[in-house]
Amino acid sequence: MTELCREQQKCVERKCDSVEVARKREKLGALLIERGFINQVQLERALAKHKETGRKLGESLVDEGVLTEENVAEVLSKQLNMSMVDLQNIAVEDNVLSLIPADLMKKKTMMPYAFKEGSKGVLMVAMANPLDFYAIEDIQIITNLQVEPVVATTRSIMLAIDKYYSQEEVKTALSAYAKEKKLEKTEEEADQEDVSNSPIVTLVKEMIDAAVRQRASDIHIEPLENRIRVRYRIDGVLHNRAYYNINVLSAIIARIKIIGGMDISEKRKPQDGRITQIVDRVEYDIRVSILPTVHGEKAVMRLTAKMALTREKSQLGLKPYELKQFDDILRNPHGIMLVTGPTGSGKSTTLYTALSELNKEDVNIITVEDPVEADLEGVNQVQVNVKAELTFASSLRSILRQDPDIIMIGEIRDQETAQIAVQASITGHLVVSTLHTNSAASTITRLEDMGIESYLIADSVIGVIAQRLVRKLCPACKQAKLATPEELALMGLDTTKTMTIYEPCGCSRCGNTGYKGRIGVYEIMKMSPSLRRIISARQGAEALREQALKEGMRTLRMSASEYVQEGTTSVAEMLKISFES
Repeated sequence: MTELCREQQKCVERKCDSVEVARKREKLGALLIERGFINQVQLERALAKHKETGRKLGESLVDEGVLTEENVAEVLSKQLNMSMVDLQNIAVEDNVLSLIPADLMKKKTMMPYAFKEGSKGVLMVAMANPLDFYAIEDIQIITNLQVEPVVATTRSIMLAIDKYYSQEEVKTALSAYAKEKKLEKTEEEADQEDVSNSPIVTLVKEMIDAAVRQRASDIHIEPLENRIRVRYRIDGVLHNRAYYNINVLSAIIARIKIIGGMDISEKRKPQDGRITQIVDRVEYDIRVSILPTVHGEKAVMRLTAKMALTREKSQLGLKPYELKQFDDILRNPHGIMLVTGPTGSGKSTTLYTALSELNKEDVNIITVEDPVEADLEGVNQVQVNVKAELTFASSLRSILRQDPDIIMIGEIRDQETAQIAVQASITGHLVVSTLHTNSAASTITRLEDMGIESYLIADSVIGVIAQRLVRKLCPACKQAKLATPEELALMGLDTTKTMTIYEPCGCSRCGNTGYKGRIGVYEIMKMSPSLRRIISARQGAEALREQALKEGMRTLRMSASEYVQEGTTSVAEMLKISFES
């Protein structure tokens, strides 16, 4: 009878908890409006989505890009009168880490991080949803401790779990694989058997998940003589992340080939593939390249969030005067807009942003790309296929018969493509494309070198945007210092003046690199009658640059210098992207 009473009491408590959760959700919406994070229309849309999908209100708003996880956590913290914690700034002790299994923490998106000060019987637990009473109850049963929940973002919790537990999970996966295979079979036998076995599946999935959470743009899996090296490219710089036994290389590569739609039996030729994976509710498009090397096949995976390429203009990092120039260029009904810079400088993001801006119901937009990097609603996208003789040039000829208003060319690689693009722009189409050049002015000479007549270039080009990405200094640990006369000279400033600038230091929040995130640096050359005359007269890049500077163009060095003066980046980063200036 007593047991029955207990069960009834638990049911009553759970019903009360459910009512409390619903009440808190309503209050959360009101608080978000009060703090100015959302408006009533956005709240009603998110509540409708919540009823339809069962997703939490905060998750729905984050998924739609209305809020960040930090916004939700901040308001949740205030609403529930709980502390908010960033686990990246906390060192968790081993006796806390051993209390709860990692798989349960991932499932419930929570992590214990300390015992309450002055009380060994109370465990502090960071939770993305501190109203998950069942999760709290589970922890109390497992640990036999009282739980005090604290608010944290999902990303902060998952990063901490990766940091403290990922190597253990990888070791478990690898030892399970070794046990299954006994590492005695040949590579061929390993491939012929079940290459989709769970330990390797776990290893590859964890590798991608960890890379996404650490903001990596690329994963490099490299066979060395006796081991495998895994590196992540974070903010444009490669960092070592793990080393594995060389014996698991064939299984890892086979797994990547399977999910990337490649031929697992072909090991002598380079291969390309594509993977889609959801990490923390965000869908990522992963381009895979496999290359045979002397020690085995190397894999590089480029990670792109499907939503990352289609962003607002204001999110590109353009300064107000640059935003005005960008808008002025896009207002042209026809002509060529070129975006230039090396690989990984954000050219595709700028192009997709331009297309999103131009994508209206009354225009026909067609793109030709290699590869198509993101799906754009309402845009006709063509994938280059050399085997089917569908090149940039042949695609463009067909596109011109499709009654386009706007054409996007992934890259102008040869004379034929350049000539068709110029002709298309002169005959009333707006063309946007990319080129690999160092500066805005040198883009014009590159087109001349491709064999395009200077008068045609002068007539067709409406603007050139040269761009780079610089790493932003970590706001938590950047150190102030006085600029030396040499540094002032590099920024084009008076060497006798006193100025405070910042340099990187390194902390747990930025992974001890001193930098966190990147921002765009732009050199925008908008065409004018005087610039067109210089191009027609073939006076060269230097004359073009000098005239553009007189008309208000800011070079990459000048733009980067502004960021140094603001304390956004360092002199070293400025020199990296504007060495030629």
